[in-house]
Amino acid sequence: MTNSELLSRSLAAVWHPCTQMKHHQDGDLPLVPVVRGEGLWLHDADGKRYLDGISSWWVNLFGHSNPRINAAITDQLGKLEHVMLAGFTHEPVVQLSERLSALTGNALGHCFYASDGASATEIALKMSFHFWRNHGHSAKTEFVALAGGYHGETVGALAVTDVAIFRDAYAPLVRGAHVVPSPDARQAVDGESAADVARRAAGALATFLEANGPRIAALIVEPLVQGAAGMAMHDPEYLRLARALCDRHEVHLICDEIAVGCGRTGTFFAHEQAGIKPDFLCLSKGISGGYLPLSVVLTTDKVYAAFYDDAATRGFLHSHSYTGNALACRAALATLDIFASDDVLHANKARGDLLESLLRPLADHPQVRHFRRRGMILAFDVDADPGFGRRFYREALARELLLRPMGNTVYFMPPYILGEDDTTFLARNAAAALEAALK
Repeated sequence: MTNSELLSRSLAAVWHPCTQMKHHQDGDLPLVPVVRGEGLWLHDADGKRYLDGISSWWVNLFGHSNPRINAAITDQLGKLEHVMLAGFTHEPVVQLSERLSALTGNALGHCFYASDGASATEIALKMSFHFWRNHGHSAKTEFVALAGGYHGETVGALAVTDVAIFRDAYAPLVRGAHVVPSPDARQAVDGESAADVARRAAGALATFLEANGPRIAALIVEPLVQGAAGMAMHDPEYLRLARALCDRHEVHLICDEIAVGCGRTGTFFAHEQAGIKPDFLCLSKGISGGYLPLSVVLTTDKVYAAFYDDAATRGFLHSHSYTGNALACRAALATLDIFASDDVLHANKARGDLLESLLRPLADHPQVRHFRRRGMILAFDVDADPGFGRRFYREALARELLLRPMGNTVYFMPPYILGEDDTTFLARNAAAALEAALK
């Protein structure tokens, strides 16, 4: 099938996500046909290729068609593809749960599985609410989220998502949450450090919880980097202070590491950099290496014990047909094997340093603001008209790059196999795309 054939059929039959379809139809936002992926590269039917600089929406950790993950899934296909997890179990889900718990120092475990990040958010919210009810604190029914936070687009997850374009259209369906200031370091005024901004935001949280703590079940945060807010980065001090405030007011802390977990911020879990542990940890995206839909919520013995009872109504009432899918769990185990055998986090430090050094000259561009990096996430904002993002996307594609800005924020979140030549190619062509998009 040619590119034109594939595009024509897709536009007629497929409703693509997070897109105004008219922009695809009229070519303002090109629809890219992909027939093959290998390593960093996506290939179309006409022989064009694109370096996947955003890991296909932040999911791909070790490249497309990774031979080790391929082999693990192929082996699992010959044994068990899926069995319902209600009343059954299997080796991949047991091993994955044990290994994830071990990565938290066994502070968290009792893994509850679903297929996507929004489902993980809803599981954590429901668990927190139900925990307090089981403990006789029936007034704790409300949630707190950060300004600009994103936790998914299902109706429950939208309650704690503060991104207007996703939330406002469906506001009548949504049970709203409280929103407190973000510790986004871009808000620093003259003389303020990122830690100062974090302390200022934590002060606002303290004031809010002092007045409302008895009604609050949980605070949900994206540790260190708020993705959909334009890669808004904050100092770990916020997490330390938030943890202490949640403890003081008997409020759960939910760490949504769906985007920032699995090594993205420089440590396997982002919350490690604050030296704290959440009550709930949500993972998805990269956990399966970008191969299969999988999400998981880890929680504490204390939370688990609150549901352990003879009464069915005190159990956690949530299910999903593909919970703990064996193939997805096996892909996740292969992903963890690569982390364990390849010293990935150490290698990523060098990869991130090189990418930052090559892109650093852009920080002096007269229209670039807030050049920033956390681990393998690098971003900057561009002072330009609202059409800049789509122009940059087209110019990047023309230079064999998949980079998809959020508004006027250009960001890089590449797979963890970026070599020196690839990094040079990515940085050089991104700079050229920026200049072309600003003309």
